[in-house]
Amino acid sequence: MSVVNIQEKIDLFTDQWSPKRIGVLNGQQIILAKIQGEFVFHKHDDEDELFMVMKGQLTLEFRDGSVVVNPGEFYTVPKGVEHKPVAHEETHLLLFEPLSTKHTGDVKADITVDSYEEI
Repeated sequence: MSVVNIQEKIDLFTDQWSPKRIGVLNGQQIILAKIQGEFVFHKHDDEDELFMVMKGQLTLEFRDGSVVVNPGEFYTVPKGVEHKPVAHEETHLLLFEPLSTKHTGDVKADITVDSYEEI
């Protein structure tokens, strides 16, 4: 195992809404993503999902409200809670979630990625 530089990993890709796995820890995957625009409402019935903002700003919309996450902050969406990530500017995220977590949870959309590329 070697030291992982998160910024170097983020600089390796430009595609948005296509998470990249950078590590695995105790059945959890460590993921980087670049996003801009709106995702789809979805949920993960059996897994919590942690979103940490590295750059930009993330709004997590819920059916009954929303939260804003700024650089250096994180928010954990509890399992079973429907949510829609939104970024008005390019936003870089670090995510932690179980290996079993599906990209768009219970929803199949054009944006769904079936497996994460490892970088």
